[in-house]
Amino acid sequence: MVHLPVLKKEVLEYLDPKPNQNFIDCTLGAGGHTIAILEKNQPNGKVLGIELDPVLYQKIKEEITSDRLITVNDNFKNITEIIQKIEFKKVAGVLLDLGMSSWHIDNSGRGFSFQKEEELDMRYNPDIESSKSTAASIVNERSQEEIEKILKEYGEERFARRIAKTIVEKRKYRTIKTTNQLIDIIQEAVPLWYKKKRIFFATRTFQAFRIAANDELNSLQIVLPQIINILEPGGKIIVISFHSLEDRIVKNFFREEKRKNTLKIITKKPIEATPGEIEVNPRSRSAKLRVAEKLRE
Repeated sequence: MVHLPVLKKEVLEYLDPKPNQNFIDCTLGAGGHTIAILEKNQPNGKVLGIELDPVLYQKIKEEITSDRLITVNDNFKNITEIIQKIEFKKVAGVLLDLGMSSWHIDNSGRGFSFQKEEELDMRYNPDIESSKSTAASIVNERSQEEIEKILKEYGEERFARRIAKTIVEKRKYRTIKTTNQLIDIIQEAVPLWYKKKRIFFATRTFQAFRIAANDELNSLQIVLPQIINILEPGGKIIVISFHSLEDRIVKNFFREEKRKNTLKIITKKPIEATPGEIEVNPRSRSAKLRVAEKLRE
């Protein structure tokens, strides 16, 4: 599985894994960050890797055979329950890489990419009971006002109203089932100049429906306070976000916990990828890394 972990050098620098320390990778993905940590925390240090997608989870279990890696197929928002169940203790650091895995775009077939004709699913785990809303069900069943709100809040889409209105008009005649159908609708809704911008005109809409289908921002808000309780004093929390909504949640959470004297903010400003990394891995362009350290129990 070809995968380039974003900001790997910086993650290792700030996490600073020592021999025999334990870490949690809340978003295991293709395992790039976890493999790097396992190389540093030998001989007895462990990594708990949490992965929401069941297919990706099975792939990584087959590819990383280290007996020091403990893998769990679950949502990271259940982190307290997960570590209690497996009795994972003395956590020196927790990593959250909130970006989509390249596998989801290239191989999942669930409509994450606007470059392929696929069904509009966009769920990371279609199997779990709480994950009933597909992107297609949101597009076809929600009201125009709800769709507009999703596009504004989760996609920060400036033409949210026009896109939502066009979606509701078009679905009267034909159920919107595929990525290409959705792209055609967005293309009709937005002005010509918007379609000529460097960023593809459907990017923000796809982002918004993906976030809504997976309840991503809510999961992030749920997990952050739990991580503080899990960390040992001096332990680090590292979050890599890929759009302003996630980054804002993390920034505000760190500031509030600093005020309570539970966290020390290590990165005053978010760390971004170097030009060299962006050239090799273009998806790192929008990555922002923030780090904080736990001060006390």
